[in-house]
Amino acid sequence: MKPFRMSVLLLFLLAGSCMRMEAQGTVEDYQRAYALREKFSSGKVFYSNVVPHWIEGTHKFWYVRQAPEGRSYVLMDAEKGKKTDLFSHQRLAAALAAALRREVKPESLYLERLAVNSRMDTLRFVYGGRRWTYATRKNRLTDEGSLPAPGRQRHWMEVDDEKTADPAVSPDGRYVAYIKNHNIYVKEQATGRERQLSLDGAPGNYYSAYIRWSPDSKKVAACKIRPAEKRYVYYVESSPQDQLQPKLHKQEYAKPGDELRFKVPCIYEVETGKAIIPSTDLFSSQYDLWGPDWDRDSRAVTFEYNQRGHQVYRVLELSAETGQVRPLIEETSDKYVNYPRRYRYDLQDGRHIIWASERDNWNHLYLYDRTTSRPVRQITKGEWYVRQVVKVDEENRWIYFTANGVQPGEDPYLIRYYRIGFDGNNLTCLTPDEGMHQAWFSGDMRYLVDVYSMVDKAPVAVLRDATNGSALATVEKADISRLEAEGWKAPEVFAAKGRDGKTDMWGIIIRPTNFDPSRKYPVLEYIYQGPGDQYVPKSFRSYDWYMSSIAELGFIVVMVDGMGTSFRSRSFENVCYKNLKDAGLPDHIAWIKAAAAKYPYMDLDRVGIYGCSAGGQESMTAVLFHPEFYKAAYSACGCHDNRMDKIWWNELWLGYPVGEQYKEGSNVENAHLLTRPLMLVVGEMDDNVDPASTMQVVNALIKANKDFELVVIPGARHTMGEDYGEHKRYDFFVRHLMNADPPKWEDIKH
Repeated sequence: MKPFRMSVLLLFLLAGSCMRMEAQGTVEDYQRAYALREKFSSGKVFYSNVVPHWIEGTHKFWYVRQAPEGRSYVLMDAEKGKKTDLFSHQRLAAALAAALRREVKPESLYLERLAVNSRMDTLRFVYGGRRWTYATRKNRLTDEGSLPAPGRQRHWMEVDDEKTADPAVSPDGRYVAYIKNHNIYVKEQATGRERQLSLDGAPGNYYSAYIRWSPDSKKVAACKIRPAEKRYVYYVESSPQDQLQPKLHKQEYAKPGDELRFKVPCIYEVETGKAIIPSTDLFSSQYDLWGPDWDRDSRAVTFEYNQRGHQVYRVLELSAETGQVRPLIEETSDKYVNYPRRYRYDLQDGRHIIWASERDNWNHLYLYDRTTSRPVRQITKGEWYVRQVVKVDEENRWIYFTANGVQPGEDPYLIRYYRIGFDGNNLTCLTPDEGMHQAWFSGDMRYLVDVYSMVDKAPVAVLRDATNGSALATVEKADISRLEAEGWKAPEVFAAKGRDGKTDMWGIIIRPTNFDPSRKYPVLEYIYQGPGDQYVPKSFRSYDWYMSSIAELGFIVVMVDGMGTSFRSRSFENVCYKNLKDAGLPDHIAWIKAAAAKYPYMDLDRVGIYGCSAGGQESMTAVLFHPEFYKAAYSACGCHDNRMDKIWWNELWLGYPVGEQYKEGSNVENAHLLTRPLMLVVGEMDDNVDPASTMQVVNALIKANKDFELVVIPGARHTMGEDYGEHKRYDFFVRHLMNADPPKWEDIKH
């Protein structure tokens, strides 16, 4: 064969091979992407989303059933395993229609805040913005009036100054305690005689209005607070709906390194006025202090101290008799004590505490002796992670809790429910089927309703015996046949080794509905890798807002949890410490390469990445530090410089004081490294991440003479980009990973 003919044949074979690279990102692809939300809406999944509500004092619960013919409210008797209607839907709909003078369909009743009494003859609910009471047996509907106007909600970044609270009445009813002129006062209820207890309160060092009475009504305790100057973030709302001119807003927003308030728990005897003001040696460098709470014998108060930098956490006891402070529990770490996971339960005997700790590399429960300040025993143990304590049954000495990683050979993030004795024996799994579980227990812990699913398994709701987990009855089993008829395919759960070649990383792979394994697909990674949680979906979703639709343009979309995220072990998460720029990306890259080795239609020469918030920071970080792998990034509302972001997130993971570790991971400081296409998106009213974080990285990119795109969404808060930004994201990746011109917006029918 001549060389020329061989070359032609080779080209022909390549062009017609099993890896065809056909046109993608077309008008049809866009329209299919936008149509997917409706096609795969939860309305096409029936007998799902069971949320049981146990009726107090009974073994009965109600839930809402979603059936093809509509909604209904179902009552189930756990003892008999039988289901009936909670009420007559026809009669209630007719009563509401008469009261509201409009049509109300029995199959479309949405009763908000529904409460059922123990006799199950009275319903209280909200409908049409009004409160109602309905006597089911008498068919009597009573209008209880409109809902009260909601009060102002404190923004989650605002710190409670503790300056206002209702007066505190003593347990014996004899006294009332309150704050006046920054000091603690008490008044005798019978005589009205007022007495000032503290004398040293002042505007710059005042007493908290949260006053706690001792159980014997002889003493009060409250914290004396030395406030710190607050930082505020300012926002210009460019396009308010109610006026032409812009508005200026400000939001309390502490940042890493800011000065914080200082609290000292103090005790005052009511009759003598004697003050107990402790030494602050054991709580001198405060990030925060919680409490004080009285012990049952009125001899001491207990409070918790979180040291600035989070390497020491103490549970402390202040004696109301001697003023001495002693540690009951102390957690230390050379990195950080994971205080958001703290759990403490004080037993009624006044001698013991159940405490959660990661001290053995896994989050487990310990029984502490208050007298000796030492653990009596470790209650749970093993290479798995306690997630939440559901109930401590002191009478029967059982602890009910959730955990992940107990069962070998399955996704280690799947949550199951367990119970264990106080002595650490008789660990029992109460939800034995594989899946991500959520359970609701009857008041006496005799029964539980277990709802479980996986991303590739539809939800099932089962009534179980809460002593051994045995199934008693099927409550509902989801029907996804209509969803599947629309072309829905489940994401694939995929596990592969991370950077160390030993540890499995778990993620999902989403393919377009018209997937063709003979085609070559660019890969998009959706990232949110911040520590403090695990982010890859584990439960069933008919539609994922951030991943499902964009796959329809002709992408393989993936998401994975790498090292630096939570719920595997402390060492797994601690990779993030003073190292947020790592972002787990070495694990993500290894995982994607392993997926591509199994599925050659994944094109590793065309990998993009996108995310919001921490994911926005990490997507830009990916193209700055790993441009050989990630070829384009879409970054929304990123905390690009952790010195600009909220204090609690950043001081926990990056440490205190603020040092070089903050600069090393800053996208602002490293903006000059950009060599790949980048789109930055920011909401001008973002009250989660300071919008200046994005604008400062913009400034650095301009100074470094870098080409990039910027999208500002007027009026938007913390966002991936809303509908407009979503379309920009589609076009951005079509241009840069498919090397195609996106269709004109006016040609796309949403």
